[in-house]
Amino acid sequence: MALRIALADDHRLTLDGVRRALAEEPDIEVVGEAYSGQDVLPLIRETEPDVVLLDVHMPKVDGFVCLDLIRKNHPNVKVVMFSASTTAEDIETALRRGASAYILKTVNPLDLAAAIRQSADETVYSAPPRPDVVRAEEQSDLTDRERTVLAAVMRGLPNKAISKELWVTEQTVKFHLSNIYRKLGVPNRTAAVRFAQEHSLIDASEPQEALAV
Repeated sequence: MALRIALADDHRLTLDGVRRALAEEPDIEVVGEAYSGQDVLPLIRETEPDVVLLDVHMPKVDGFVCLDLIRKNHPNVKVVMFSASTTAEDIETALRRGASAYILKTVNPLDLAAAIRQSADETVYSAPPRPDVVRAEEQSDLTDRERTVLAAVMRGLPNKAISKELWVTEQTVKFHLSNIYRKLGVPNRTAAVRFAQEHSLIDASEPQEALAV
């Protein structure tokens, strides 16, 4: 079944671009659009989407308020915040209040569908990564997919080689790396490897069959 997407943004030019970016995706269906925050919940009730692509700054009802209302009234609907804002505060607020992902409007249109699929698959992508602060409860909270990618990175494989080894796109590898950096509180792959080694977080020689994506 196609992934049902509702779009919410007050800039029609942005919506036009998103529609075009998703038009050729056979497994994604745009089911409706809202141009103000107050129209988002009625749109959800009418179209029953799987995912809402929601602008952070919406007229009449703010995007973060919409996010809270969606989480309260439609907990099974994933929310992907879609914004030009790169401030850590906005990204942190979105993820803390229940967004499944935070996508910048500067995203390559060819990557947008993959990012939305990642949110539906409950893999959070935050860009840029969180500050270099590790939350202890997240240090061992890597998923099997993230452990697979981290093990490959620890073996020195670049993204292209990892994507071929795991039969996924390079963009998917980047999403998993972003999630790893966020959870470990590190800025890049070198720091992630060092952290994993120092904390014996993962055995890079662990068989890939045991960590299959």
